[in-house]
Amino acid sequence: MEPLAIDFFQQPTLVLAENLLGCLLVKETNEGIASGYIVETEAYIGPGDRASHSFGNRRTKRTEIMFAEAGHVYTFQTHTHTLVNVISGAAEQPEGILIRAIEPVEGIKLMRERRGIDNLKNAKNLTNGPGKLTKALGINMDDYGHHYTKPPLYITSGKTPEAISTGPRIGIDNTGEAKDYPWRFWITGNPFVSK
Repeated sequence: MEPLAIDFFQQPTLVLAENLLGCLLVKETNEGIASGYIVETEAYIGPGDRASHSFGNRRTKRTEIMFAEAGHVYTFQTHTHTLVNVISGAAEQPEGILIRAIEPVEGIKLMRERRGIDNLKNAKNLTNGPGKLTKALGINMDDYGHHYTKPPLYITSGKTPEAISTGPRIGIDNTGEAKDYPWRFWITGNPFVSK
């Protein structure tokens, strides 16, 4: 599995958010390799997007990596979960894409152990949300600032989705008009999509 080259990440943010669907997200750890096809993403387009962490060019210790060039890993914590993003846009143009859900491919036993799920009928709950997938793959704050073009956390080519749906982003009700932007993308009909 060869990581995708840097030029893949240099697409416009909304295009990249769609083109990430079907790509394979891979995390290598001492416990083993775990991976899954990306089935849901959300785009956040920087300074003018009220839902973005970098709205108004807000630059903090947490958001600093958003101002780097495309392809970097942006992890952040919300409540008890770590969430993972792909930085998009040119340097000093803070844009990013949240990976919301994956379809498990490799290391499913390891994912189940990390998530505490041993019942096969709950398979879709393994990675159908941004906090669930990071726990399942072993993605944490140590991945912040890494680049997706090399291990241990990387993205490879995968499979081409048959159909893609779009709609408003989730969980950003207090962001004015930004809550209605149709910047969430998902593989139509995939059971691992979060909502």
